[in-house]
Amino acid sequence: MNKTLEAIKSAKLKVIGRLVDASNATLQATLENTDPVIKVIYKPILGERPLWDFADGNLANREYAAFLLSELADFDLVPTTVLREGPFGFGMVQEWVEIDENVDVVDFGQSSDPQLRKLALFDTIINNTDRKFGHLLVDSVGKLRGCDHGVCFHHENKLRTVLWQFAGESFSPEEIELLNRVDSLDLSSALADLLTAAEISAIHLRISDLLAAGQFPFPSDQWPAIPWPPV
Repeated sequence: MNKTLEAIKSAKLKVIGRLVDASNATLQATLENTDPVIKVIYKPILGERPLWDFADGNLANREYAAFLLSELADFDLVPTTVLREGPFGFGMVQEWVEIDENVDVVDFGQSSDPQLRKLALFDTIINNTDRKFGHLLVDSVGKLRGCDHGVCFHHENKLRTVLWQFAGESFSPEEIELLNRVDSLDLSSALADLLTAAEISAIHLRISDLLAAGQFPFPSDQWPAIPWPPV
């Protein structure tokens, strides 16, 4: 276990602020007795707003499931994430990413950067219903990570994203390998405590459909294709 993950799992949280634009309670905290100080995002389940199409008190599980899938399949796209107790109860705790303030995420998010293409593939697999420009975290060395995965993994197709620039493009051999890698994982065991059996089965069904199509999907005409607001 790396030191950052160990600290995020066990160090005492000290809340230092709140992200007021977030729809659910999203708190910034520091981990005590870490050098250098590690900052995190803490989302207590008690602060989750009920949604009509997702089970109550389940968004933190989906955030953690996204991290696990990213790690198990070597996407390396989701900041270190755990489920744990905190000052306001059990919830999701995720490593804070210091972004490069010089990067315009709207311009970057509409580019053809290969990191975005990888994230677009990841979002398609996890059925992300809320990929906004503001969820793109680009650090000082240009590495991209994605955050806010609480409304993913629904068993019905609900993909809503700002990353449609790759729609219709054929998968590369590397992307096909990634899809097959996810499909070969024992997700029923890895995600059993986080998602329903139907939601886990739907991951494999989506991958099967993607492999059969051989290309990035187009937006559906059955639901809004872009989240609102998009930033």
